[in-house]
Amino acid sequence: MASTELIRQHLIDPEICIRCNTCEETCPRDAITHDANNYVVKPGMCENCSDCIAPCPTGAIDSWRRVATPFTIDEQFGWDALPAEEVPGDEAVHEADIPEEVARLSALASQGQGGQAPPPWSAAHPYVGLYTLAKPAIATCSGNLRLTAPDAESDIRHIVLDFGQTAFPVLEGQSLAVIVPTGEGRPPHVRMYSVASPRNGERPGYNNVALTVKRVTQDRSGTAVRGVASNYLCDLQKGDQVAIAGPFGTSFLMPNHPGSSLIMICTGTGSAPMRAMTERRRRRLARDEGGELLLFFGARNPDELPYFGPLQKLPSSLIDVQLAFSRLADKPKEYVQDRMLACGEKLARLLGNDNCYVYICGHKQMEGGVEGAFAKICETQGRDWTQLRDQLRANGRYHVETY
Repeated sequence: MASTELIRQHLIDPEICIRCNTCEETCPRDAITHDANNYVVKPGMCENCSDCIAPCPTGAIDSWRRVATPFTIDEQFGWDALPAEEVPGDEAVHEADIPEEVARLSALASQGQGGQAPPPWSAAHPYVGLYTLAKPAIATCSGNLRLTAPDAESDIRHIVLDFGQTAFPVLEGQSLAVIVPTGEGRPPHVRMYSVASPRNGERPGYNNVALTVKRVTQDRSGTAVRGVASNYLCDLQKGDQVAIAGPFGTSFLMPNHPGSSLIMICTGTGSAPMRAMTERRRRRLARDEGGELLLFFGARNPDELPYFGPLQKLPSSLIDVQLAFSRLADKPKEYVQDRMLACGEKLARLLGNDNCYVYICGHKQMEGGVEGAFAKICETQGRDWTQLRDQLRANGRYHVETY
């Protein structure tokens, strides 16, 4: 029997996809698209770079089928579930394919599961995907506080959602999906948000979580828009109910072991997971677990920096707070990478500590500056930053979530 030549097609599982658009925004080759029903991968355009694998919160993007003829976009749009894998004959998987597949899996493993860094070895076990679009958890808004000054250009909110008797276990660094109803028979609008509260709730002993949400009024080009999910959340009143899927996230988790130190670098609402981790440590100060917290936080000015007031009240024995403001009238522009360079000796010392973990969250444009600062700091120590970064990532000590 002649063997059938098969190809390995990248697909998206419609049963567990939450339609959050993360994959389409992440793909560098414009190989992902969607309609009102499904997100799909365009045959022939996907180059298996795996850039979309790690950001996907559900794992729906990490789906594959061996096929003789690729499924078309229209076929994928019509699916409610992935088709069964049909392997014709015993020779469907050729020996020539095996080394390629092993190489791909090995490359992903070197970065951690699914292309991500593995979590810290002492991180608590995360629960993932307990609630879905079809069966969401229902939370009630119990608080909506504006964090930025009333006249500030940025409207950033601290929103508390109470789950009542619904179990929604969440760890620092995890995220959830807000399901926004759209009406008129259209599918709901879904957006991911990092949790800004520690594992025992925004208020200890209560089954609630906090989110840090910026009202979106323009896109990155400056064009006026109205962010569907952000405006929905920022307009919530006490008592309003919200449908939630999740929780999500198995990598961007904090270590639990005493003596662990955290380097946290963020801008804007990227402060959410950093606040959760800092509050976790603050509540456990009496245990004297040791370790250091070093926070680099960037904003245009103090009026637009979320949690500016509370940050000023944290004891220096708990955290070293380095604020960078880029729009102060009487001072030159400063960004997080500038504050990093100013603290180069401390950063170099912490990077050399096996119990130190790095977390970066915020606008994707910050990554280049942060990496450049780390490279300069390492250069003064005679170290290669790229090599060190890869080692840190492989050991669960370097975590990045940018958007």
